[in-house]
Amino acid sequence: MIAPYHAAACQTAFDSPTDRSAIGERVRRMCAIAEQTILGYEPFFDVRLLAFPEFAHTPPIYATVRELRDRLAVRLPNEHTQAYERLCAKHGCFLQTGTFLEADPAYPEAVFNTTLLIGPGGVLGKYRKLNPWIPWEVHASPHDIAGYAEPILPVFDTEIGRIGTAICYDWLFPETIRQLAFDGAEVLIRVSAYMDPWGATAPMDWWTVINRSRAIENTAYVLAANQGASLEGYAPFSWPGGSMLVDFDGRILAQADPGPGEKVVVAPIDIARLRAERARRRGHDMRAHYRAEAHPYAGQPRLEAGTHPLRAEDIEARIARAKRSLPG
Repeated sequence: MIAPYHAAACQTAFDSPTDRSAIGERVRRMCAIAEQTILGYEPFFDVRLLAFPEFAHTPPIYATVRELRDRLAVRLPNEHTQAYERLCAKHGCFLQTGTFLEADPAYPEAVFNTTLLIGPGGVLGKYRKLNPWIPWEVHASPHDIAGYAEPILPVFDTEIGRIGTAICYDWLFPETIRQLAFDGAEVLIRVSAYMDPWGATAPMDWWTVINRSRAIENTAYVLAANQGASLEGYAPFSWPGGSMLVDFDGRILAQADPGPGEKVVVAPIDIARLRAERARRRGHDMRAHYRAEAHPYAGQPRLEAGTHPLRAEDIEARIARAKRSLPG
């Protein structure tokens, strides 16, 4: 039986760095935020799971893969992830890192947008963004790598439940999040840099609507950490924050007020209750009720794999070909 615990969506508001030398200071600040959250709430409850936003370490501010690789990308794991490992070992917690731009010698022509899940025993694994926000982002999708043999959508079985993660734009593809749920994920973590105007306020509150919808569709908790940087520090976009936690019925358990700035919101997660609800329900169990045969679109390729290193003009051409394949 997994005892109830609290999770924290931790919002950062860093300026945009121009090279990888700035990563260390950001890691130190995020470790401080995590420790302050754990210790500050300790008289009331145990914070066992924390998540940080996309691009918390470095954003893809350059237009080419070569520039990203030369100035910002790092190998993973590294000395920065070791700092998170020490924190998790000290406090017995689990931490979903903000994303790194990752260079992997196994894929020398690619740069990935990557987050790691770290627990008391060390790194559990990494997730690489499946759906880069094209045409803006030129980092690679594992889908586009010939012979890619690593799990594309891993789910990690931990002492606080089964955890699956996806990054920002991934969440606009219901199929991506459903795959995590069909593979057993109970807590779905969204590591995000979701910009205005698609934020947490009407009439374009995509951030809130999508997070609630994915929780309902998959009978799962959603822990969503969003970027809180200002336009001044992170041009050309501003970031609405609104980091939040949603329960398996789509109820918002906690949400940061919209707007830039460092913020932390916490809320309870009860895995035992979630498992009991999943086992009990015959109505509104969309995983058990799914009629796969009625949805042949899901098996028809649309966006073809890219060639590496990716170039903006190649991405635009792939999008155009995919659009021509669509009816209407």
